[in-house]
Amino acid sequence: MMTSVVATPRVPASPVPPVASAAAATGLSPYGAGLLALLILIGMLVVVPWGLGLLDLDILDPLRRWWLLTAFPGVASFLVPRGPAAAALAGVYAAGTLALLAALPEVTRRTTVRRPAAPTTWPATAARQAAWAVPVRAAMASALVAPMIASSALVAARAGYPLFGFSPTVLTLTVAHFHYAGFVAALIAALVCRALPGDPRAGAAAWSVPAGTLVVLAGFFLSDWVELAGAVVLTAGLWLAAWLTWSRIRPRGDRLTRWLMVISCAVLPVSMALALSWAVGRAAGLPHLSVTWMIATHGVANALGFAVCALLAWRTLDRPTPATPTKASP
Repeated sequence: MMTSVVATPRVPASPVPPVASAAAATGLSPYGAGLLALLILIGMLVVVPWGLGLLDLDILDPLRRWWLLTAFPGVASFLVPRGPAAAALAGVYAAGTLALLAALPEVTRRTTVRRPAAPTTWPATAARQAAWAVPVRAAMASALVAPMIASSALVAARAGYPLFGFSPTVLTLTVAHFHYAGFVAALIAALVCRALPGDPRAGAAAWSVPAGTLVVLAGFFLSDWVELAGAVVLTAGLWLAAWLTWSRIRPRGDRLTRWLMVISCAVLPVSMALALSWAVGRAAGLPHLSVTWMIATHGVANALGFAVCALLAWRTLDRPTPATPTKASP
């Protein structure tokens, strides 16, 4: 999770090298700006297309196959100075994320979701299946919306436009936040809930992750304390999802899948504890890590340790099978 920071003055666009341009756009040192841009690029080029394949939505198949055609211009927007050209390149990526919203009706209409590939006890009645599908659909819908929020912030940041009064620093951090805490976190919560039908803890995780993300977003506009409340809810949901993954889902996979889940589950408590400590420091005026250090610790851990490892694990584990669902005993 990447949360907002103090606004910094806008810097006029100028013909400077890409690294210096990225630094100017975020108000960070060249090292911090470059690392933040790298995490965003991984989100656009790797995390989103991998995640779309796990959503099990036929309507997204054509977009997923052509995703890189929208993502590469978004990547290129970091290689040119801030201004109309960079904004236009980011706009191509924004168009791709906007297309994801076409899948929302399919998600919200579903009364059931497909059977998990891993062995599990399937809810016995259609009513129970429909009730179990609600938190899964809510988390999936949240995952579909998050990239659009990220790309909107990207367009504004690369244009140098203070969207809603936020500086390029806040906007660029928002891009990272909604690729990882927005998209990946909600997707993983949905997958956990789908793999553990009828488990109220999985349902709670699937509800709390999108709810926490929404409250964090509201905190951008209201106060640091609201943002802290959202961080608490989001962290609780992610920790719960990690514990369920470790204890109930990890044993189902092969050796590689189990190790990937071990890494993602072990990294998440540490990375989210850093996010909580930073949010507490911001809200209460207590000492906390700088933005650059948060990117280098919390950001890298969440992106590589949690998101990439978790998606790799689920791509191996969560595959459709021709098996017939096993009905629960009365």
